Amino acid sequence: MKYTTLGRSGTAVSTVTLGTMTFGNEADEASSGDMLTTFVEGGGNFIDTADVYSAGVSEEIIGRWLASHPTEAAQLVIATKGRFPMGVGPNDLGLSRRHLRTALDASLTRLGVDHIDLYQMHAWDAISPIDETLRFLDDAVTAGKIGYYGFSNFLGWQLTKAVHVASAHGWNPPVTLQPQYNLLVRDIEHEVVPAALDAGMGLLPWSPLGGGWLSGKYKRDVNPTGATRLGEDPKRGMEAWDARNADDRTWQVVDAVASIAAAHSASSSQVALAWLSAQPAVTSVILGARTVKQLTDNLGSVDLELTADELKQLTDVSSPRVADYPYGVGGVAQRMRKIEGGR
Repeated sequence: MKYTTLGRSGTAVSTVTLGTMTFGNEADEASSGDMLTTFVEGGGNFIDTADVYSAGVSEEIIGRWLASHPTEAAQLVIATKGRFPMGVGPNDLGLSRRHLRTALDASLTRLGVDHIDLYQMHAWDAISPIDETLRFLDDAVTAGKIGYYGFSNFLGWQLTKAVHVASAHGWNPPVTLQPQYNLLVRDIEHEVVPAALDAGMGLLPWSPLGGGWLSGKYKRDVNPTGATRLGEDPKRGMEAWDARNADDRTWQVVDAVASIAAAHSASSSQVALAWLSAQPAVTSVILGARTVKQLTDNLGSVDLELTADELKQLTDVSSPRVADYPYGVGGVAQRMRKIEGGR
């Protein structure tokens, strides 16, 4: 296993994280426990969950495992999230002090711990003032209930605003951002990645295999079936089958990944994960396995060393599409580079 620091903090975390959204849903408690054990035995020390994962059951499963493995639990870095509804009342969601106080205490109880290492805001809240949210988080750090805080699914301007508001008040700064990021979804590179780099924040990418697309399990024009995300629901979110199957870029990326995997006697998943781990600002990649077999394969990405040429090949073939303005040909960024280059 390899380790790095958690964003701008001094805490060491494994470069892959065990994501637990499947716990209590696709994976029952026994299977979830086996994945926790496999991950820790492989050297992993970073666990990510959220209060809304299986309506709190994911946190409860982790809590019971931690209680039954006290030696291992003492070495783990635990991250969870708050923001989305856990009840039906008007204050049972959002990033207000009132909701976050309740949500944090409930997560601590379900996990059976006295503090959470990384508490993440699961998404932006347009209603709650950002200074209210940040003051609560600073207070929670001071009280010892959380070690650090971060964000998830924030836009570039939202991240930057939060960083500067915290700085202006002298509050503890955020250390991480958890966005969707993979070879098929790279749009965060336009604004979010530069904002994170500017703030010294680490990225914790979720959906690193694009909902299974980058694992090589799907074939062009062959409708998926069986116990896979798209086999169970082919219209599932951004991973939906019809749109991606009809897009040549999808298969160009999938084929490039498979070709490099064959050259290394590795799996496609391992190649896709290794590329993502090598990207700027990435601290730890979140593995969202359903089974121990999937997790074991994913853990193999840590030891896979892609060459500079292979990384470039994957970067080029997966290059995100951009509009002409402000990012593409003739866009502001390109014109500024030309102007500055002529000075």
